[in-house]
Amino acid sequence: MAHPVSDLMSSTMAKIREMMDANTVVGKPIEVGGVTVVPVCKISIGYASGGTDFAQKNQKSDKENSFGGGAGMGVNVTPISFLVINEGSVRIISAEQPASNTVDKVIDLVPNVMDKVSTMVGKKKKDDSDPEIVIDGE
Repeated sequence: MAHPVSDLMSSTMAKIREMMDANTVVGKPIEVGGVTVVPVCKISIGYASGGTDFAQKNQKSDKENSFGGGAGMGVNVTPISFLVINEGSVRIISAEQPASNTVDKVIDLVPNVMDKVSTMVGKKKKDDSDPEIVIDGE
């Protein structure tokens, strides 16, 4: 026979599984005017449970004890960014608070730097592929 604490924890964990799935972390895509936005969230869960058996004074040893127990849980779902898909390009827009230290700031700037470098490389390739115009006599 399973102890009531096991039953309590099993039923609570089953409810957590029902509430949380992959769509909670990476949300369903939202399309607006040809642009697709995908929310990305961070999930924090805190869980505690406990219980005790209450033995009676004159209770026989083969009898079950009374049981008292409880459980509690807190869930925090925080949006951290959005993926914006537009005409084949993907951008990440942060929804978190601004970076508080140098390393975080550098990490936040990497996507912007990559966009600028790819734009510059694209312009350079386009300039190289333009035909050269030669004027007679010069």
